[in-house]
Amino acid sequence: MRFKTCFLLLVLTVAVPAFAQPAAAPDAAACQAEEASLERDIDLARSRGQMLRRQQLAEALGAMQARCKMPAPTGSRAARIDKLEQDIKSLRAQLDRAEEQLRQLKSESP
Repeated sequence: MRFKTCFLLLVLTVAVPAFAQPAAAPDAAACQAEEASLERDIDLARSRGQMLRRQQLAEALGAMQARCKMPAPTGSRAARIDKLEQDIKSLRAQLDRAEEQLRQLKSESP
């Protein structure tokens, strides 16, 4: 339970300032560079047999592609609600993965 609380505090510490600032339009060149980097990392993780890492990178790639393909934010209330719901879903998925990793580490014998 302590890990969950610490993780949530960390997420809120990082996420709250990001919510307070207006979203900038993604730069096409930066998006392409980030996409290429993530794809290289995915290939490297696959070649090393790091399937969990590959899955996390694939999710990050999907989120980055969605962010880069989104039009400039309209600022409407509905758009902000959708964005926050997506962020919450993503954070819950990250928390679930972290809790699963913790359970696996605790179940392993020292």
